[in-house]
Order: sequence, then C-alpha cells, then structure tokens
Amino acid sequence: MALRESLVSTVDGLLAAARKAEPQTIVVQGHLAEVPGFRLAPGQVLEGEGEHAGITFALNQDGLQLSSDNTVRRLRLEAAPERRAIYNDTQVASLGVIRLTDLVTVGQVQILARDKVRGGHVEVAGLDVVAADTRSQGDRPQGFGVHVIQGAFTLWNMQADAQVVVTADLIGLSAGRAAAPVIGSGIFVSGPGFAQGGLSVRRLETGPVYSDGRIAPGTPDVITGGVFTVHGAYVDSVRNLGPVTTYGVNDMVLDNWGQVDRWEVEEKITSFGPSGIGFVNFGSLSLLQVNAPIETFGQGARGFNLYAGTLNHAEFDRITTHADGAVGVQVSQPMGPLHVRRGIETYGATGDSLVKGVVVSLSAIALSIKPGGSVAEVVIDGGVVTHGKGIAPLEVNGEIGSLQISGGIRAAGN
Repeated sequence: MALRESLVSTVDGLLAAARKAEPQTIVVQGHLAEVPGFRLAPGQVLEGEGEHAGITFALNQDGLQLSSDNTVRRLRLEAAPERRAIYNDTQVASLGVIRLTDLVTVGQVQILARDKVRGGHVEVAGLDVVAADTRSQGDRPQGFGVHVIQGAFTLWNMQADAQVVVTADLIGLSAGRAAAPVIGSGIFVSGPGFAQGGLSVRRLETGPVYSDGRIAPGTPDVITGGVFTVHGAYVDSVRNLGPVTTYGVNDMVLDNWGQVDRWEVEEKITSFGPSGIGFVNFGSLSLLQVNAPIETFGQGARGFNLYAGTLNHAEFDRITTHADGAVGVQVSQPMGPLHVRRGIETYGATGDSLVKGVVVSLSAIALSIKPGGSVAEVVIDGGVVTHGKGIAPLEVNGEIGSLQISGGIRAAGN
C-alpha cells in the first residue's frame, strides 16, 4: 500500500512532518536552509522533488538521523564536512531495511550497528559524498599494529555477538574530488573484528574515490584506505569502476582485512603519499583482478603487498613506483598464481616505509618474495625493471613454483 505523502517547502513544515510517528513519504520541494538536525520515525521516507531539492543543515549539527525501515532518495543533504550528513539511531532494535538512493552529501554517511541495534539490511544505489572529514570519529578498528580512520561512507557492524548480522548491497558509491579529497578514509565497511563475522555484503561497487587521511608524518599506528574492507566484512564482489586515489601519509588505496571472493579494478589506482600502498591484503581474497595501472609516488609506497591472509589468484595490468623504499610487488605469504600483463618498474632506491605499524628500511625491488612467502606461478610480460642505484629487480627469499618473464629483467641503476 502506498504511503501517504506530505509535501513540504518550509523548514517548519519539514520538521512537523518528521515528528509524526507514522509511516509516510515526506517530499521536499526546493532547497531548505538552516535546518536543525532531525530524525525519521520508523517506516518514514524522505525524498526530493526535482533536481534542486536539498537540505542544508544548521551549523555545528549532525543532519538526518535514521531509525529503521527508512528510505532517503533524490536529495542533496549538506552538513559541515566534519559532521554527519546521515547517521542512524543506535537505540532501536534493528535497522530494518535502510535504502539510500541517488543522494549527494556534504558530511559523512555513517551507519552503525551498536548499542541496541542487532541486525538489518542496508541498500545503497547512488551516493556521492562530495566532502567529509572523519578524523574526529574516535571509534577506529584496530589490527596489525594500526588503527583505521572511518570513511566518508562508513557501514560498521560493531556487535561482537555472532548472532547479530547486518547485510548490505552497495553500488554507485563515490567520495571526494581530485582537487578536494575527502579527509579520512573513502569507502569503509567493517564487521566487529577478526574471526567475527557480522557484515555480509553482496556487492560493493565504487565510482571515483579521492581521499587524504591528513595523518601527521612519522605517525606509525594510524592508516586510512580509499576503499577499505575491514575485519569481519564478508564481501561477495568488490568492483572499482572509477579511479581510486589517495594523497597522504599511510593512505592505502585499496586495503582488505576481510573476506572477499572477487575484487575487480577497472580504473587507475594511484597513491601520492608516503607508505601509501596501491593494494594491500591482510585478509582472505579468492580472486584479485586489476585491469588498470597501479602507480605510487610517495616514499615507501609499494604497489602490491600480501602481508597476511590468503590470496588464491592475482592478475595485474602494470605496476610502477617512483620513490625510495617503494617495492613494486612484495609477497610475505603463500599465494597462488601471480600474473602481470605490462611489467613492473620502480624508480627509487632504499628508504623508510611503514610495515605493520613499524617503520622499516626497504629497497625498491621490483618483485620481492620474502621469507615465508611463496607464489605458485609468476608470469610477467613487459619486463621487470629497477632504476635505483644498486637495486636488484628480483629478490627471492621464499619460493616460486614457476617463473616466466618476457621483456627482460634489468637493473638500470647499475
């Protein structure tokens, strides 16, 4: 049965409609400014009428609070970047089904299962977080010697009880702009911890993502990610359909601590900051398919790392790094086949880099298999080249089942 509609074109009308504790569709006509933060009652829908429909919230306030079984669609919602444009009431029993469709926000979008929330489902189909600054959010997942800053979009089941499961289907997520990245992580999904399920995502599909953690140089125990699947996140499919770029210290571009069946990358992956890795895996990943270049520019900013967990099969287009300590590919765990279509090339020498919360000295080797690491099969077309003085292109302190490189193995820096 269709919900009753309430058409609102004033701030007072909007707040009066939202206060009615009954399911209804609240339709915003035009742009409303200086709106105090408000809450949708269970079952209420908030939508915009026309392309200019929007809400600008009052200063120093969070914006729209969801309860359960809410839908928000076709709106622009603006809070201060350091505030939350959309968040949820954690004193209800369940999220129900939360739907976010065709939205643009200034301010974080944060959905948490904590306190009394013990389940629910979240659907996103089109969400562009233009600006956000999540550094003031004190809750941060911890693992491998570091804490992770929340994302411009954050979905986090924080309930350690294995009976509490949140499900999600997330497509059309974007964050930041090339000249104005979001501050903190970009897209962030997490469960409660390692070996603790609780967040099951069918699809995670992103458009352009630009993020900068603004982490102080020399900080060893804080990181961010452009797109980050954190511990306890079980994801069937991740697809990066737009470029993902990070700019700051310890800003990973793509990072997995969870369990992902298939991760596909269709546009360029770029890191400009020190110790910002193109793709780093600490979790369980069946297939990684990177169909666009990975390129890093900061000191110690490696192209690809397998530090922990498992990886059954990895395919890359091309990997290039430009600074000291910036290894091309570094493998510290057993993995399946590793294929690179257009070569690995590094331009740096030896320098510092962050490894599991500790700053260590690394050489910009193109392909490095560390002790304990192994690769069932390495196939690289396009060569393996280093340009740093005295930097070897290939280092094998672990095992390689079979090795095939076309295009040469060359230390151009003598």
